[in-house]
Amino acid sequence: MNQDEKREYLKEIDRVIHRGPYGADWESLSEYEVPDWFRKAKFGIFIHWGLYSIPAFGDEWYSRKMYMQDSPAYEHHVRTYGAHKDFGYKDFIPLFTAEKFDAREWIAVFKQAGARYVIPVAEHHDGFQMYASRISRFNAAEMGPQKDIIGSLKEAAGEAGLVFGTSSHRAEHQWFMGVGKEFDSDIKEPLACGDFYWPSVQEQPDQMNIRSGPYPTEEYLEDWLLRTCELIDRYHPRLLYFDWWVQHDAYKKVFQKAMAYYYNRGAEHGFPTGVCYKQDACAFGSGIVDVERGKFAQAKPYYWQTDTAIARNSWCHTTDLDYKDSYELICYLCDVVSKNGNLLLNVGPKADGSIPEKDREILADIGKWLEVNGEAIYESRCFRFAQEGPTGETEGQFSDKKGIVYTPEDFRFTAAHGNIYVICLKFPENGKITVRSLYRERDLNRAVFHGLIRRVSVLGSREDVVWRQDGEGLHVTAETVKSCFPVVVKVEVK
Repeated sequence: MNQDEKREYLKEIDRVIHRGPYGADWESLSEYEVPDWFRKAKFGIFIHWGLYSIPAFGDEWYSRKMYMQDSPAYEHHVRTYGAHKDFGYKDFIPLFTAEKFDAREWIAVFKQAGARYVIPVAEHHDGFQMYASRISRFNAAEMGPQKDIIGSLKEAAGEAGLVFGTSSHRAEHQWFMGVGKEFDSDIKEPLACGDFYWPSVQEQPDQMNIRSGPYPTEEYLEDWLLRTCELIDRYHPRLLYFDWWVQHDAYKKVFQKAMAYYYNRGAEHGFPTGVCYKQDACAFGSGIVDVERGKFAQAKPYYWQTDTAIARNSWCHTTDLDYKDSYELICYLCDVVSKNGNLLLNVGPKADGSIPEKDREILADIGKWLEVNGEAIYESRCFRFAQEGPTGETEGQFSDKKGIVYTPEDFRFTAAHGNIYVICLKFPENGKITVRSLYRERDLNRAVFHGLIRRVSVLGSREDVVWRQDGEGLHVTAETVKSCFPVVVKVEVK
């Protein structure tokens, strides 16, 4: 895209915003409504896959850490690939052939897992675009695999009936690999807009300070906007996820323009869209709140999402992943949904495009559980209370470093299809539970639950459940039910 084409595209962006219905300001953007499909979907798949999958060392920040001279990634890189001046990050591009990539196979695995939407990363902090782009030639359609990865996944998702979204992690690229200028590496000036490493600002920000310098130039912000709008126009994502750093002071105006453009394009095309954001990057109500690797301890009156990974130590595939187990992830899904949230679960394919066997096993377990218990998850709503039990939840981002040990007294609640669903996170061996929140009390001013119960059953079981309700709670006995995963008790009311 030459300068004249860029100027014309920027004019078109302004025209789309001017036509409305959304303007590039928080007052207008706060008129946004969360799409109905998102509220019902509950479970999606995130995909981190790119050049960083080739070294498969440490995590997806390899492109930065390999240039940090005091890091294990730096030592690994020199030991494995040689000096940075001879083999830099860009030299992974021709090695990224993705010979086993099959978009339809990926989507089939995700659909079997019970996912209702999929969000592959379109561009990570490293600046390599996983889609066909007119902004820079450093993209997967022209280099490396020479395939439009994002386009292939969108097509396959559509065929399978999954909602397609994508994500941009471009904002951090401004300074992400600037540390490579501190020694004799392949990151050298002159660098121009469109170059792979551009701008690689050497001054590094205080990452905890969203007013920290270096501020991006107008040229960089313009390039960020063009890349974002190109994604919107080329792939029409129903959901657009933005990673960390768009909350920085410098992005406020350009981010509002991108959101207004996106929402207006969605209105023009006749489908609802949504922006997922973290760390208060948006005015509340103008998009979908996202909590990275964490969740809320209590139910929220608004719809939200957590994005977390199948492994604790990386978003991309590495050779030493610390996997969570299927039970933990299913409990995580139940807890999040009971509190008005969606789970966006990340997987990291190998560099060759194959999905690791461990990821497949975990996804298959989730899918089998949802096949039986999905009616308590999909299209559900919060019940009057979300949870019961002695085990507390840790609130906030990056709180998934260790699993939670639940007891047979820990329950999560959802409501759907006219029923109440009681999810026992750790079903006891004797098959006997007491749900104290559903106790019967003659004093109507004291009781939590006044409904009349018609029938109680366990999803996936043909056994006639024995139940009774008294002042202590709803007592359920299902002695033949044995499961190492959460068990869902279906409570039908009159």
